[in-house]
Amino acid sequence: MSMICQVTGRKPSFGNTISHSHRKTRRRWDPNIQKQRFWIPGERRWVTLRVSAKGIKTINKKGIEAVLAEMRSRGEKI
Repeated sequence: MSMICQVTGRKPSFGNTISHSHRKTRRRWDPNIQKQRFWIPGERRWVTLRVSAKGIKTINKKGIEAVLAEMRSRGEKI
């Protein structure tokens, strides 16, 4: 599955690993993606999202219904 957060849109970033001798090899940094279930009281149902740790913090701060409204306005199917 893709390593993309459904809330924040974070994706893997790419760069170089630099050794002691300064040889460069390509590497990637993956976001901390978690599969998390959230209860939506307005719709009386559970929703499973693939979110990063930052996305979970965003949901805790704004609330799940506000975050889902933003996602729906972007055209994402939930």
